[in-house]
Amino acid sequence: MSRRSADVAARAARADGSAARWPGAAGAFALFGEVLWVGVLVTVSGIFVLTLPAALAAGSGHLRRYLAAEEASVRIFFRDLKKAFVGSLAIGAIAVAAVLLLTLDLALSLSGLLPGSQLVFIAGLIGLVLVGLVLVRSAALWRAEAGWPTALRETLPSLGADLVGALYLVVALGLAVLLTWQLAPLVIAGVGCLVFASVVVLERKRARDEARAALDV
Repeated sequence: MSRRSADVAARAARADGSAARWPGAAGAFALFGEVLWVGVLVTVSGIFVLTLPAALAAGSGHLRRYLAAEEASVRIFFRDLKKAFVGSLAIGAIAVAAVLLLTLDLALSLSGLLPGSQLVFIAGLIGLVLVGLVLVRSAALWRAEAGWPTALRETLPSLGADLVGALYLVVALGLAVLLTWQLAPLVIAGVGCLVFASVVVLERKRARDEARAALDV
């Protein structure tokens, strides 16, 4: 990024208040690099699939700290990964089982062996999207001090209270799948963008909630 472009981005961030909310996002190119780096960390940490929930939680925490201009080192990422690992294996196993079952339903619906195959296909797609949404949002809500039970308990109410944000996450999920399908190495960019979207959408909801609370005072 040129110096002039960086100055323009900085002025825009000051104008809309994003610099105050997310001081770590002042440099667009640096932010993009960090998103890709998180994609690498999460992809490598979640390569065993069952460890994906913990990897997503650690990646969300890493980007959240980076956006807040706090320390966001690899050491802290793996510290969070270790903490998130506790209790996440069951979540990963349930998610894998659900994806396999839904994928089987989709395959059967495409074969025409099931009655009402079109409805089964639509239901299967919706199911896969819901599994992805729950996994990504619960990972973004995870905090070391509260653990997975609190994150899972807050996931569905959080999604229901911000349907527009949920739609943004659906688009991010679709983008990650599309990038991976087109070229496997692009999974890193897709995963990084997905984690970034999960963090920003959640922070967007919290900022709106805080603004509404301030108006009610």
